[in-house]
Amino acid sequence: MSQQAQPRVRTGEVRSPAVEISELDKRIIEHLQQDGRRPFTQIATALGVSEATVRARTNRLVERDILQIVGVTDPLKLGFQQQAMIGVRCEASELLEAADVINAFPEVDYLVVTAGSYDLLVEVVCEDNEALLAFLTEKLRRVPGVRETETFVYLRMLKQVYSWGTR
Repeated sequence: MSQQAQPRVRTGEVRSPAVEISELDKRIIEHLQQDGRRPFTQIATALGVSEATVRARTNRLVERDILQIVGVTDPLKLGFQQQAMIGVRCEASELLEAADVINAFPEVDYLVVTAGSYDLLVEVVCEDNEALLAFLTEKLRRVPGVRETETFVYLRMLKQVYSWGTR
C-alpha cells in the first residue's frame, strides 16, 4: 500500500468544489484516515463488503488523486531541527510562475496560494538554522516575482491531523 509522496495540489491546477464519490468510498476513506495501514480485510469486514471491493475502490481513489497513502513523520525526530511557515508576497503578474519555482524546492512540504496578507504560504523543513537561512537567502528570495517574505519559525507543533472525514 505504499505510495510515493506527491504534492496534493499542483500549482495552477483548478479544483472543482467536490468530486462525486460514493458513500462506500467515503467510509473507506474514513477508515484509512484513522489508520492508513489498516488491512483491507478489516475495512471490508467493518463495511460488509469484500476485500477485493475495498482494494479496487482504494486503488481507484488513489488513481483519481482523491486519496494518498503515505507515512507521515515528525521531522524533529528524524534529525531535522527547523520547521517554518513563510508568508510570501509576489508581483501579481508572476504569482503562479513563482509558485511553480518554489514548489520544486526540496525543503518545501506545503505550498498554497492564498487570499489575504500573503500571496503564498510556504511550509519548509530544514536541517537547522543555517539551512533555513540558506533556503531564505539563496533560494526563496531569489525567485523572480518574490517581493517580500515573513518567516514564522515553529517552536512546538501542537496539532497536526489528517482525519477531517468526508462530506
